Amino acid sequence: MNVNLIAWDNGFGLTRNLRLLGEALTASGHRVSVSAIRRGKLRKILRPKLLRARIAWQRLRGGEVRSYDVNLMLEHVRAEYFPVARHNVLMPHPEWFLDSDRAALGGVDRVFALTRHAVPIFERLGKPVDYVGFTSEDRLDRGVPRERAFFHLAGRSQNKGTEALLALWRRHPEWPRLTVVQNPRTAKLGPPAANIDHRIDYLSDAELRRLQNAHRFHLCPSETEGFGHYLVEAMGVGAVTVTVDAPPMHEMVTPERGALVGHARTGTQHLATTYYFDAAAMEATVTRLLGLDDAELERMGDAARAWFEANDRAFRERIGAAVAALG
Repeated sequence: MNVNLIAWDNGFGLTRNLRLLGEALTASGHRVSVSAIRRGKLRKILRPKLLRARIAWQRLRGGEVRSYDVNLMLEHVRAEYFPVARHNVLMPHPEWFLDSDRAALGGVDRVFALTRHAVPIFERLGKPVDYVGFTSEDRLDRGVPRERAFFHLAGRSQNKGTEALLALWRRHPEWPRLTVVQNPRTAKLGPPAANIDHRIDYLSDAELRRLQNAHRFHLCPSETEGFGHYLVEAMGVGAVTVTVDAPPMHEMVTPERGALVGHARTGTQHLATTYYFDAAAMEATVTRLLGLDDAELERMGDAARAWFEANDRAFRERIGAAVAALG
């Protein structure tokens, strides 16, 4: 199949998704092109108009408009691309599904769901849905010594429970060091604490990978996730990953390969429910994990790594087969 991947090339998660998806589809024997949507207000205004004008000109000349077998749109519906493929498929994130996406959903043939939690959400919107899942980068580096310390990769997201986590850590000066990596655009610098290393900076990929591998525990109390790369990357390095006991986070992390924390309240973000971790439950979980011996922590980390490898294989099989089935 000739597949056209369409997404905002934002230099962060969606850019990574384009690469991972392209690699998986190419390995499955499909031909992949990328229609990367670049930054800039002028591009945002002109790109759809120029594309529609090109399509109209091709039709006027009697040329073939459909250049692809499949348009595979990541996160948002890009209706201007509908005419250039025989099939239009959406890989959405419920938490970023806008009213404009819903309005254009009629032109979408199928939905590929990144989580099982997303399947009924989009079935209720009247679309056939295939669960395909997703995968993440393999960040494992076995040469980095592991510390019994905690790591939280906030990035630039505001859905990671970062502020509540920092506040909780400040109340426990007896706990080991918590390293938080956060984008300067979204970070809020709070009172300093001896056991908090708050890195508000842009780190090199090599340094970020070292930090991911150096920490025994990764705290990932997401309020919501479209897939959950920082959860899955944490499991991939064999860390003991802590997240909220709510969908879709508990699809990836289970008590056998991590730790789940209850939530105190919920909210909404577009089609997603948001979950805010319970501070007392997080305190109890951290205390319990610190009491486990190295052998038990290694067992949990090994189980997380095994799940990462199995999930990666299964995703590559599912996405290749799902696209092939469209033909």
